[in-house]
Amino acid sequence: MTDPEQDALSAFDRLVDRALEDLPAWVRERMENVAIVVAEWPTAEQLRAVRTRQGERPVGMLLGLYEGIPLTRRSYYHLAAPDRITLFRGPLLLEAQREGDLVGLIRRTIIHEIAHHFGFSEDALRKLGC
Repeated sequence: MTDPEQDALSAFDRLVDRALEDLPAWVRERMENVAIVVAEWPTAEQLRAVRTRQGERPVGMLLGLYEGIPLTRRSYYHLAAPDRITLFRGPLLLEAQREGDLVGLIRRTIIHEIAHHFGFSEDALRKLGC
């Protein structure tokens, strides 16, 4: 007997894996010390951190979050805990209308958060239309 909730989780994880596999090789090769994880919802602490960084700008539904030191700001970076990109399953599922939408939304969220890992600010991504 299968657990429908577990099946839904593993299906979501497969979509995340597929989005990561579809990234260009040069992106995957340059990602350094970063873990990509899935959480159901952002924690209160994560939401507070985003509000603090965003200042007065409104924070919409949080689909993903990069936590760490961007590659462009690393100098001495030895024995550091991995940076983390978290994808929030609940908000992503709420935002997507169909499974096809979910695939694209996961992909865009991963790319957005990886861009932060590479040093792009939220303002720079907004100017680029991301």
